[in-house]
Parts: sequence; structure tokens; C-alpha cells
Amino acid sequence: MIIHKLEIPDLLIFEPKVFGDERGYFFESWNNKTAENLGIDFNPVQHNESSSVYGVVRGLHYQLNPNSQAKLIRVVYGKVLDVAVDLRQNSKTFGKHYSIVLSADNKKQFFIPKGFAHGFSVLSEFAIFSYMCDDYYNPQAERGIDYKDKFLNIDWKISHDKITVSEKDKNNPSFDKAEKNF
Repeated sequence: MIIHKLEIPDLLIFEPKVFGDERGYFFESWNNKTAENLGIDFNPVQHNESSSVYGVVRGLHYQLNPNSQAKLIRVVYGKVLDVAVDLRQNSKTFGKHYSIVLSADNKKQFFIPKGFAHGFSVLSEFAIFSYMCDDYYNPQAERGIDYKDKFLNIDWKISHDKITVSEKDKNNPSFDKAEKNF
């Protein structure tokens, strides 16, 4: 597995070695020993999967401490633009975001540590999105940030008139008003 460090500290891209032939493919999507050897503290306790159609934007979501979650994300089918926003107030990259296209074809995985908001937009006709978390979902700790926040200025790679967002996500506060305790 190749690990790519990004300009925002602690965000990582895992690029697995894929072994394929006429039967299909195989790759190792996670290995605790490899992570430990790289100094990555991530012990998944929950695995989630969602499906969405083109134009869906989910996010930006996070959980407050002490229930914050690190996530390892991949796309099983289709293609998404995945986005992480640094909410760590003492970070030099506080308020900055990073985005990457994840797809079933490229098989890249995005590691997002605790202290980040997360969201994605679906760029293919249909996508299946899968992610592991190192803490359990806690509805009392759940928070969100407006996906169209002007300060963050995220390009979701979808025209505004084609975006579909849940009612809950439409009511998320702006970045400056969002509760953060990282």
C-alpha cells in the first residue's frame, strides 16, 4: 500500500496494491499492523455504507469531542468528490479544506483524522460509499456546517441547480457559527 501525505497535516490517501486478472481483483483495504508501523492510531469500531445518486451532497458532518471520529473512506461503486475541512483550532490549516475524487476505479482511500468535518458529492449516476469509523455514532455529538459556506468556498463539481441535499443539511450553520471543540 502506498501512503500519500497531503498539504493538510494528518490527512492521508491510501493507494492499495491491486492484484487483478480475468477473474477480477483483490486488494487489502486495511491492516492494523501497517497503520501502527506508520504511527497511525486508527482502530475501527463501526463500518457504514450509503448509496446516492448523481448530484447528492452529504455533509459537512462531524462529531464533537469526546465523540469525534477518525474515518477511512472509499467508494465501492461510482465516483464521488470527497472533502475534509480542518476544524482543529490550533492547526495552521484551520478552516482549509482538501478534496479528492474517490472512485471504484481508482480504489483510493481517504483517511480523515479526528477534528475534521467531512462531506462528499456524487459525480457518477450512482455511487456506493463505504467508511470505517473509530468511534460510534452519537446523535448528541453530531454537528454540521453548511455545504455552501462562503468562507470555505468548496467547489462540489456539480452545478448548483443539480445539487440535492437533505433538509437537515440545508439547515447547518455557517463555518463561523458552527460549534467546534477541537
